[in-house]
Amino acid sequence: MADHPKVALITGGSRGIGAATARLAARQGWAVAVNYTRDAEAARAVVASIAAAGGTAIAVQADVADEAQVLAMFRTVDEQLGRLSALVNNAGVVDVPARVEAMSVARLRRMFDINVIGSFICAREAVLRMGAQHGGAGGSIVNVSSAASRLGAAGQYVDYAAAKGAIDTMTLGLAREVAADGIRVNAVRPGLIETDIHASGGLPDRVRDLSHQVPMLRGGTADEVAEAIVWLMSPAASYTTATLMDVSGGR
Repeated sequence: MADHPKVALITGGSRGIGAATARLAARQGWAVAVNYTRDAEAARAVVASIAAAGGTAIAVQADVADEAQVLAMFRTVDEQLGRLSALVNNAGVVDVPARVEAMSVARLRRMFDINVIGSFICAREAVLRMGAQHGGAGGSIVNVSSAASRLGAAGQYVDYAAAKGAIDTMTLGLAREVAADGIRVNAVRPGLIETDIHASGGLPDRVRDLSHQVPMLRGGTADEVAEAIVWLMSPAASYTTATLMDVSGGR
């Protein structure tokens, strides 16, 4: 087993904010596990770009909503990279815009299974590896929430906003639960960010269409969000926990 001093697992790491975070973390000396659900080619491209720059990375397939797949993913990270020291709960989905009265139970279950339950399962497994009482050396969990958790996303994604609201609450509670065990837990809440998640929800021009609502009058980039995430992972944030950090241009 390899035993890197800084090992990070980034769920949903094959594109967007996850991929930007993986690349930046690798540049700062982290050995990175890039999780993906379906797009193996995209994950391999992220890993290849990290390797080309002299970093260490592996691609690991798992649907975070499936407990057995999550357990297998963590075992792979243990075996190939070593003991985990940071988890970025970034994997998430949106759906097509809809009002609440048009939302099916299937849509709601998918939304919460991936965005909430998946984050809980991954956090659980991270705590079991990082916690001092479990033989770990401490670590950091960064949850990727959304400005939607405080804005509500009315008329479009109230279910997504509610799921991210649950992530905010989980962040605060878990942070206080494991603080004395050497684990810091924080969340980053991106605003309107230029990634392809908008296209997957049927609104590829959403950032451009809403940028007038942002005080900075533009959307953000995945790299700008990654800077906040990797800072929270790092010793530079050693006294920061139970914090919800907005990266939203003032929106």
